[in-house]
Amino acid sequence: MSKHIEFASRTGTCGGELAEPEGTAKVGAVVVVHDWRGIDDEMRVKTSRFAREGFLVLAPDLHRGKAATNDEEAQRLMSAFDFAGAVGEIGSAVEWLKKQPRSSGKVGVVGFSLGGALTFAAASFVPGISCAIPFYGVVETSRLDLDKMTAPIQAHFVPNDDWVSPDKVRQLQEALEARGRSMDLHVYEEARHSFMGERNRATYHELSANKAWERALSFLHRHLG
Repeated sequence: MSKHIEFASRTGTCGGELAEPEGTAKVGAVVVVHDWRGIDDEMRVKTSRFAREGFLVLAPDLHRGKAATNDEEAQRLMSAFDFAGAVGEIGSAVEWLKKQPRSSGKVGVVGFSLGGALTFAAASFVPGISCAIPFYGVVETSRLDLDKMTAPIQAHFVPNDDWVSPDKVRQLQEALEARGRSMDLHVYEEARHSFMGERNRATYHELSANKAWERALSFLHRHLG
């Protein structure tokens, strides 16, 4: 189970959900970046799941205590969302995790939808992360500093997505590879946007979600172990 905490951030303090693995050994850490609805029960479940896999996990609350129960409320939250400020808070979460007694010092970032876009941005603007895993969220290549994107990336997308085209992700992949960087891209042909989100049974795709979990966990263990 995760628990609510307050951690030091660039704006003073930021709330978040913290989940710790069993035992006392030092472990890799993960920042989980929520989707546009914010920290809700589904995000708490995801945070706890990463901890059960052996990681120290922090999900920063980038909506500052607010969480949407439907897409209309989420859209209203997005109208006031500070994207650059959120990237800064993710950076603060990374630094906070590195200093924790259970942390090995290696930190990865995983994000979903809005959190996926923020994960790409973190890979560009947050120094010192060990890997990044964005799910169906992307930032325009022109808004990223590709020369600073040195951490390995594993990206998860779907072919038909009203929110983001896989072609944009492939363009980013090619641009990174041209710089000698690494980015694994997985496209789930049968799935839709938010296929990892069990709160919406219309978009959740169990087979694709299970494959993605397996790939993401393997990637985290490889780079944070």
